[in-house]
Amino acid sequence: MTTTKHNPKELFPPYRNYSHAIEVSSNTRLLFISGLNGYLADGKTMPDSFEEQGDLIWKHIGSILNSAGMTYDNIVSLRTYLASPEYDEPNVKLRMKYLGNNHPASTVICCQLLESKWKLEIEAVAAE
Repeated sequence: MTTTKHNPKELFPPYRNYSHAIEVSSNTRLLFISGLNGYLADGKTMPDSFEEQGDLIWKHIGSILNSAGMTYDNIVSLRTYLASPEYDEPNVKLRMKYLGNNHPASTVICCQLLESKWKLEIEAVAAE
C-alpha cells in the first residue's frame, strides 16, 4: 500500500499524531472498523477508567486488524468520540502509544455517548 500525507503549508500545522489528509493509492484493500467501546469479552462489563477503556478499545482494534492481516500501521483514518474534553490528553497518549509514527487523518468529537459508562468510542479505516 502506498499512502501520501497531505499537510499543505497553507494550513495550520497538524496536531500531535495525525495528518490533515491521507491519500491511499489504487489496488488497495480497505477495512472499515465500526465504533468500538471498552467492553470486556463478556460484552456486558467494562472498566471504569478512561485509560483502561481506551487500552481495551485499542486492543480490540488490533485484534480486528490482525484478523484482516493488518497492523496499526495500516490505519489511515480515525474518528474518536470522547464523553468529555478532559479526556483529550489521555486520548492523545493512547494514540501515540498504539500508533507510534503513524499519523492518520483524524477527528475527535466530544459528545454524549450512548451509555453513560462509556468514556470514549473509536472507529477506524485501515488500508493495505
